[in-house]
Amino acid sequence: MTTKYKDVYIKDTGVVVGPYEAEGPLSKRFDKHYDDMYFETDSLESAEIKLMKDSVKMALSKSKMELKDIDMFIAGDLQNQITSSCYTAEKLHLPFLGIFSACATNTEGLSIAASYIESKICRNIIVSVSSHNMVAEKQFRNPTEYGAPKPGSATFTATGGASCILTNEKSKIRIESSTIGIPVDYKQTDPLNMGSVMAPAAADTIIRHLKDMNRTVDDYDLILTGDLGIYGKEILKDFMKTEYNIELKNYNDCGVMLYDLDNQKEVQAGGSGPVCSALVVYSDILKKIENKELKRVLYVATGALFNPSMVFQKQNILSIAHAISLESAL
Repeated sequence: MTTKYKDVYIKDTGVVVGPYEAEGPLSKRFDKHYDDMYFETDSLESAEIKLMKDSVKMALSKSKMELKDIDMFIAGDLQNQITSSCYTAEKLHLPFLGIFSACATNTEGLSIAASYIESKICRNIIVSVSSHNMVAEKQFRNPTEYGAPKPGSATFTATGGASCILTNEKSKIRIESSTIGIPVDYKQTDPLNMGSVMAPAAADTIIRHLKDMNRTVDDYDLILTGDLGIYGKEILKDFMKTEYNIELKNYNDCGVMLYDLDNQKEVQAGGSGPVCSALVVYSDILKKIENKELKRVLYVATGALFNPSMVFQKQNILSIAHAISLESAL
């Protein structure tokens, strides 16, 4: 399902990252970074909550807005019961929608917020996401103390908090349309090869978006997937060529862009997590749209819909992708 919008704009963003992200190629474009993984808190889970809170404060400060100007808070993360989002929402005292599409959560949130704004129910909405590498490792993997090696196809959960204020007031960037994803099952079972799990979902959403909008890939200056990593990126390109005879020339992946893959060997195949794509889009892509280096971008965040119990039960890993079309409004 694709929805078109007329009056949905991006007011401002706030981006806070951890030490690994601060060492990457986008380091100078983030609003704030921390040098350790606890971020002045006493637990890793609390550290992730702080990241999201910091990003909200940063977005409000940059936009010169106050909480009283905000109508709703929409947020999601990777912690069980979207803990970071719930604890952040309690402090904000705003109407709250907690959401989850794994690493596709950010575009889900933007789509929901855009619909509320376009329908004139709300004027200003904050959309936030977060993830924390060590929280994710505790929750989804064997304890890191085991020292179990990972294959090269494994991705590295990004650490950060990212918030975006959507508004009905005209700005330099608008959300032109969104396409809601459909869960797909391509019989993938390896939780350490998420690129292969999520690439088919990205292809499905891209194709449906192009069909609904009567466009081709050439109508976009850039098509950007969420976090397929170096191997998933190539799988998607091959999949699009083989299944749909479409060559993705103007294409990149946020999981590849976030880190220096040649020198940051610990990230292996690239970044992942709900915040991964948001960090790249908010710190880099939006600025290029503002500067008119890019006029129209299709931002397709991808997510693997699974929990460890289903993996242990040998169930297939489902995936989903939601798309947002970003345009220069000038």
